[in-house]
Amino acid sequence: MNSIYLKKTALLLTAVLTFCPCLQAQEILSLSLDDCRKQALQQSETLQQAGNKLQQAELDQKIAAAAYLPKLDGSATGTYIFPDMDMMGMKLQMRGMYMAGISLTQPLYAGGKIRTGQRLARIGEQAAREQVRLTQAEVILEAENAYWTLIAVKSKVRMLEAYHAQMDSLYRQVETSVQAGFATDDALLRIESERSEISYQLQKARGGANLCRLSLCRLLGLNPDIQIEPADTAIHISAPEKLHADISNRPELHLLQQQAKAAHEQIQMKRADMLPTVGLVAGYTYYGNIKMKGSVATANGVMPYTEEFRDGLGALMLSVQVPLFEWGAKLKKVKKAQLEAEHANLEMQKNKRLLELEVQQTLQNLNDGYRLVQTAELALKRAKENLRVTENRYSVSMAILTDLLDAESQKQQAESNLIEAKTQYKIYEADYKRAIGAL
Repeated sequence: MNSIYLKKTALLLTAVLTFCPCLQAQEILSLSLDDCRKQALQQSETLQQAGNKLQQAELDQKIAAAAYLPKLDGSATGTYIFPDMDMMGMKLQMRGMYMAGISLTQPLYAGGKIRTGQRLARIGEQAAREQVRLTQAEVILEAENAYWTLIAVKSKVRMLEAYHAQMDSLYRQVETSVQAGFATDDALLRIESERSEISYQLQKARGGANLCRLSLCRLLGLNPDIQIEPADTAIHISAPEKLHADISNRPELHLLQQQAKAAHEQIQMKRADMLPTVGLVAGYTYYGNIKMKGSVATANGVMPYTEEFRDGLGALMLSVQVPLFEWGAKLKKVKKAQLEAEHANLEMQKNKRLLELEVQQTLQNLNDGYRLVQTAELALKRAKENLRVTENRYSVSMAILTDLLDAESQKQQAESNLIEAKTQYKIYEADYKRAIGAL
């Protein structure tokens, strides 16, 4: 009887754990910063689109290179012509006439369009590669920001939980003193007020941590129910070294340069429209089912006559096309392309200065961020020392409870400031690497 009962209980517990997700253990995934980078790059739809653009640009270059090669075409035609045509008393009949042939076309000169088109395709491929680099940097930067922010908020949660535990311990101590008549209820009320404030801040921090986790899950393409545990539990800061403001490796600058080159090549493309084109065409055509019907006089009288034509013809042609006059439209197109090239050069110079300014700003942010971390560390050191002294004085009744709570609050605020400063420094560091094209 007991065995049957135990089996039923085990089955019931299994069913409850299976159908109640709230009772199942949530999946915990430990990720390092490098893991987040790789996962974000793999899951980014924007990066996949940039990769598709690069493949298209590579195909465009192959298409442009094929313009040098001869083109082979085939054709087949069936024709039914009526009525029959009268030719010197005979009937030319083309009912069901057919023709089939092939032609080989070799461009000899196209005014430079073929070479210009290939150069434009090469420029397009280079631009697509730089766009992939730019997208990768943006994805990595977003992933790093989300990762460090999650670490910061989780650190705040742990700090507030420890602070809350300290307040609970202090509350129990003061409660014992009140019961013994060594303290008043006002002290308990003050501690209770502080505990309520900590609980409020802790709830906000936990909500923020969950939002950061969801944001990181979205970037990494993970299920929102997965609990991410950063492998970098502490934020380590080192002094910035070997900083420079060189933007020569910046993908945005390379994109601007490629755009200027493309605009310059468009001038040559428009000029090519004003030049002659030369092509060589070789072909062979086979025709049949063409009949000539009539009558001829013979010794025996007039006899009907029918002859069918079937044969093949070969041809070799040289084609030269020279544009003569179009009211100056093509010349105006050249001038327009020149203005567009000048506009692209000016745009590149303007944006280059903006990129240089952006690097200077990231350099300043990085240096300021490091000094802010040093200031926060010093403030925390002083807050800890102040708390230690205040606790000693309070233990011998030389400080009141308000002083102790203020010291605890100052230490908690100093810890919070240090976490924020370290996180912001890491974000500044990633932004600087992006600004010099090193991310």
